[in-house]
Amino acid sequence: MKNRIKIIRTNAGMTQKEFAEKIGVSRNTIATYETSSRTPIDAILFSICREFNVNETWLRTGEGNMYLETNPDLLLSKWFGLLLREKPDSFKKQFVLTLSQLTEDEWHVLQHITTLSKKK
Repeated sequence: MKNRIKIIRTNAGMTQKEFAEKIGVSRNTIATYETSSRTPIDAILFSICREFNVNETWLRTGEGNMYLETNPDLLLSKWFGLLLREKPDSFKKQFVLTLSQLTEDEWHVLQHITTLSKKK
């Protein structure tokens, strides 16, 4: 399991400290998991799977796909959940709020702009 935890962390582009903060443990705890001197409890495994969309069977045994199948609705739902936890004046929250107030014509203009940028 030690190698699989390290793979998840490195795929996420995180340091041990960043990874630890994301799942609510210390950096030293992650280091012990990655060196196999400690095995995570179920709550930590569940947290890793939830935060990084990892297949629990793969994490425990190495069998199956590393990541869970997902679709755009699930990805958006998770992202909006994170967005709702941000401060009211965060750029992301303000930007999405602005987008939510666009008219249909403004959405068409935005769609046109993004289509043009894909052609370049």
